[in-house]
Amino acid sequence: MRLISWNIDSLNATLTSDSARAVMSREVMNKIVEQNPEVIAIQETKLPRTGPTKKHEGILNDLFPDYEYVWRISEEPARKSYAGTMFLYKNHLKPSVTYPKIDAPDTMDVEGRMITLEFDDFYVTQVYTPNAGSGLVRLEERQQWDEKYAEYLSGLDAKKPVIATGDFNVAHKEIDIAHPDRNHLSAGFTDEEREGFTKLLNKGFTDTFRYVNGDVTGQYSWWNQRAKTSKINNSGWRIDYWLVSNRLADKVKKSDMLDSGERQDHTPLVLDIDID
Repeated sequence: MRLISWNIDSLNATLTSDSARAVMSREVMNKIVEQNPEVIAIQETKLPRTGPTKKHEGILNDLFPDYEYVWRISEEPARKSYAGTMFLYKNHLKPSVTYPKIDAPDTMDVEGRMITLEFDDFYVTQVYTPNAGSGLVRLEERQQWDEKYAEYLSGLDAKKPVIATGDFNVAHKEIDIAHPDRNHLSAGFTDEEREGFTKLLNKGFTDTFRYVNGDVTGQYSWWNQRAKTSKINNSGWRIDYWLVSNRLADKVKKSDMLDSGERQDHTPLVLDIDID
């Protein structure tokens, strides 16, 4: 089974805009199509309150004719066209779909951040983890989210094995960021967020990239698009993950980044796993 996850930073723009960035995003989308995955997880869709428009649906159906798709959008009182997630899956698959709420603080539960697919023998779930924000204004709420999310994931794991993916908005170890020395007070690399991720893994989950690739360096999933040379200099962060229940770890055959070319921001992640 091949699965791909990507924080697209606006599915809306990718499908409908003619900007240079949107063109690059569509090129990445075409690479995903070529990979022919069974499941695609997309974060930060930024769709309108009503979900995909008829124009969005037409383009998605042309790109992914053999897929069903489900989505979750931000609802009031969260900001409009904010965050949002989507799953696309081959239409021979028949998962049960849920849209979890985890009793998260602030408006986090209505920002469209989680979708879970339940299959006969396992779950596939995705998350777009809230950012701690500029000046760490949301760090306390982020820590509460991390605790609630870990409880949710371990609750799934108690029922059947879990495959979890998404933008977790944290570089776990110093090896996961190009410049750890100057980012210890940056959102996504605070001690609190890194500890939250450690606690999540300690509940019985494996970071598949590290499991397969070991302590390889210089491998990142995100480069700041506001810094023009971030990708040229590979000044990146690894903040996107495929996690699996520990008992699935030996079934993972590949966990890697898909080359997104010159496009900065997030790059897609590919997971190959032998699972029925």
